[in-house]
Amino acid sequence: MKAIGVLIVEDEPVAADAHVAYVKRVRGFVVRATAHDGAGAIRALGAPSSGIDLVLLDLYLPDMHGLDVVRAMRTAGHRADVIAVTSARDLEVVRAAVSLGIVQYLLKPFTFAAVRDKLERYAAYRQQLAGDVAISQREVDRVLATLRGSDSGSLPKGMSPESLDAVVTALRPSAEGLSASEVAAVVGASRVTARRYLEHLADCALVVRASRYGGTGRPEVEYRWVGR
Repeated sequence: MKAIGVLIVEDEPVAADAHVAYVKRVRGFVVRATAHDGAGAIRALGAPSSGIDLVLLDLYLPDMHGLDVVRAMRTAGHRADVIAVTSARDLEVVRAAVSLGIVQYLLKPFTFAAVRDKLERYAAYRQQLAGDVAISQREVDRVLATLRGSDSGSLPKGMSPESLDAVVTALRPSAEGLSASEVAAVVGASRVTARRYLEHLADCALVVRASRYGGTGRPEVEYRWVGR
């Protein structure tokens, strides 16, 4: 089976590089292009012999919403499948994504294991749809079920989505950034626990680290939210 060509659409360069690295680690997939806005994504799809089968699409782009990119793709006749890669948790956005035929939805922040799971399920889905032979209802249900799977790989062991959301909620409004101790005080957790979640967000390119100088002793690490 030939490699599945992927277009990465992500406006944050650090996050885009992380997504490229993740895709390259999954057998059977190759990154064909990277775009940092909607217009760039549409140009990449329209390029001669682009070889793009799948788009990993951030929904919050500087020039247009990701869902408008999908609409423009379909209007132009581009048939590449789309996986939404986003921090958008609004159910209206999810409903709109489903109505436009987005095949999977990957919420930030995520780990490599979560990306691998989505891509492997997508590859299995494509394999089952290869050929032109009509299939039964049971087989249709099985093929579509291939795209659905457990989210068990989305967070490292010992982390909970609720605690992660609390850390993000504490950090997001701070333009200057917060230390692990400051985040811990807001969410009611230990400094060690808060730091673990903050480091996870940094590894997912949603947070940047910086050294905070002042007072005596070693500088303190502060974390600033850069995702959306």
